[in-house]
Amino acid sequence: MDELDTGVPQTARIWNYWLGGTDNFAVDRQVGDQIREAFPDIVANAKASRAFLVRAVTHTTEAAGIRQFLDVGAGLPAADNTHEVAQRVAPESRVVYVDSDPLVLAHAQQLLTGNTEFVQADGRDTAWVLKAAPLDFTRPVALIMSGLLGHVTDDDAARAMVGAYLDALAPGSYFIALDGSHSIEHGEAEKIWNEQANPPYVLRGHAQFARFFDGLTLIEPGVTSAPLWRPAVPDPQPLDVVCGVAIK
Repeated sequence: MDELDTGVPQTARIWNYWLGGTDNFAVDRQVGDQIREAFPDIVANAKASRAFLVRAVTHTTEAAGIRQFLDVGAGLPAADNTHEVAQRVAPESRVVYVDSDPLVLAHAQQLLTGNTEFVQADGRDTAWVLKAAPLDFTRPVALIMSGLLGHVTDDDAARAMVGAYLDALAPGSYFIALDGSHSIEHGEAEKIWNEQANPPYVLRGHAQFARFFDGLTLIEPGVTSAPLWRPAVPDPQPLDVVCGVAIK
């Protein structure tokens, strides 16, 4: 906790605020409110992102039989975390969270069980994460990057990071990814974020985002807006958040 800087807005705490959590500080709420004023759908985006993650993890656990999850850039705990969703379906599911925020670490330590662990690391340090994560990489793993890729602002570096993780995974593994997509209003929010919050963020269109799945087999409905991915409600409306699930 000595590493915690409460004077600089942080992505995990701002998202926690949008999701209705209390693990945030005045500076996070201030930036969160400024972004919400410029882009009112940001709260709906945050909730749709979490709902997509629930559906995607449920699918990979139930339909695909995945029992290992590597959630990189996990953020602060909220309702329906990866381990809660996976272990509701299969209690033996093993989940490893990765994040660099010390506040995330402090909370994660309260969640740790025999099948849930935390690695404090920058997700871009793929070699260290893969070495530190207590998973059996000879068996399929579901790799999750929810809201992470936008923080790797260089396209080549982001694709290289994804490729390094995927290269280490066994055939039959899954890649679950989600990020904000571009619109005029969302672009204004991106500008506010990059002026005040940490780390910086870049919005990518559907075609750019789809390139992260090159070489994999996307499952239906492919790369789409999060509310449209196997929706649980009738007549879902698209939002500026793009996602996909694919098999190696």
